[in-house]
Amino acid sequence: MRPLDGVKVITLEHAIAAPFCTRQLADLGARVIKIERPGVGDFARAYDERVHGMASHFVWCNRSKESLALDVKAPQAQGIFERLLEGTDVLVQNLAPGAAARLGLSYEALRDRYPRLIVCNISGYGSDGPYRDKKAYDLLIQSESGFLSITGGPDSPAKAGCSIADIAAGMYAYTNILSALLQRSKTGLGREIDVSMLESMVEWMTYPLYYAFDGASPPPRAGAAHATIYPYGPFAAGDAKT
Repeated sequence: MRPLDGVKVITLEHAIAAPFCTRQLADLGARVIKIERPGVGDFARAYDERVHGMASHFVWCNRSKESLALDVKAPQAQGIFERLLEGTDVLVQNLAPGAAARLGLSYEALRDRYPRLIVCNISGYGSDGPYRDKKAYDLLIQSESGFLSITGGPDSPAKAGCSIADIAAGMYAYTNILSALLQRSKTGLGREIDVSMLESMVEWMTYPLYYAFDGASPPPRAGAAHATIYPYGPFAAGDAKT
C-alpha cells in the first residue's frame, strides 16, 4: 500500500509546474486524471522527441497518470466535470489567469457542493496583486525574483539550466496539498491553495536578502556560491557546526 492509495486527483495542467506537482502525488499512489486538449494535448508533448519519440519533459512530469481529452470550453464539459468531481479529493490547475473561474472551477464555486475538495491553483504571480492577470514563464521568474543576480560568473548573469521556477512552484504545491490532506483528516473540510512561481522563487532568494541585510553588500555572483558565502557568514568555511 502506498501513502495516497485511494486519493483521486483531477488536474487541468500543462507544461511543468502543475504536472510536476501531480506526478509526486501519483508516485505516492494517488489516481491522477490529467485533462488535455483534444488533438494536441499538453503542449509539453511537443518539446522534443528524446524518449523514444516522446518529449523528455512530458515523460518526466506525467508518469503514472491517466489522461482524458476534453474541450473544457464545450457546452457539455460542465456536466463531465460534475461527474469527474464526484469523489475527487484534489483539483489542481495551472490554466491561464482567470480561466478556471470562467469554467466554474474556482474554490468559491465548488466548495458548497464539494466541501471536502482541496483546490490548488498554480500561477505565475498569484491570485491578487497588480500582476495577477499576467502569464509567466520560467526565465522571466528567474530574472524577476533576483535569481540571475547571484548566478553565473563575476561579469555576467546566467539562468539555471532546468526550469527551477516551475519546479519550485510544483514542489510547494505538492507539499501544501499533502498538508491540506492531513488537515482535512482532522476537520473534514477541504481548502484552497494558491501557489505562484514568483513567490516560490522569492522564498528561495531569502538568504541573499539576509546576506545584504542592514545595507550590507549583496553576495557576489560566482559559480560556486558557497565559496562566496561562507567566508563572510557567521563562521568561516571549515568551522561549520554539525
